[in-house]
Amino acid sequence: MNKLLAQIAKFGVVGVIAFIVDYVIYRIFNVVFEATGFSNVFPQYYLISALLGFTVSVVVNYILSFKFVFERKEDISRKKEFMIFLILSIIGLGINELCLFIGYDVIYLNWTWLQSIMSAGFAKDVFFKFGATGVVMVYNFISRKIFLEKK
Repeated sequence: MNKLLAQIAKFGVVGVIAFIVDYVIYRIFNVVFEATGFSNVFPQYYLISALLGFTVSVVVNYILSFKFVFERKEDISRKKEFMIFLILSIIGLGINELCLFIGYDVIYLNWTWLQSIMSAGFAKDVFFKFGATGVVMVYNFISRKIFLEKK
């Protein structure tokens, strides 16, 4: 049990680092898309920002996860390991995008009382982004433990 708790703590640290990478890229592209007017052409521009942040953070997460968190299986090539990691991460991206879309487009934009207590920027860039990240972190830990870690 202590080993599992230590592993969860390490996963949390790696997750925070990957989240910072993801979030910084997400925010940079949101600002760029808003400044260039792309947000007027494609109102769900933040989903593209999330995809770009995810892409970089998944590589960072892969490197750090197998350096500090998970024990590699000996019977699997690094290429296959990365492909499984990538597939699991793409599923996580889908969960992330779905959480963002439902949170912002479905809930926030349709609930005026929610709009009265938080700004659109806070809802999209902080509240629902952090919530989506929490959901995906749980999924990532469980799926990687099941499919990638040495038993």
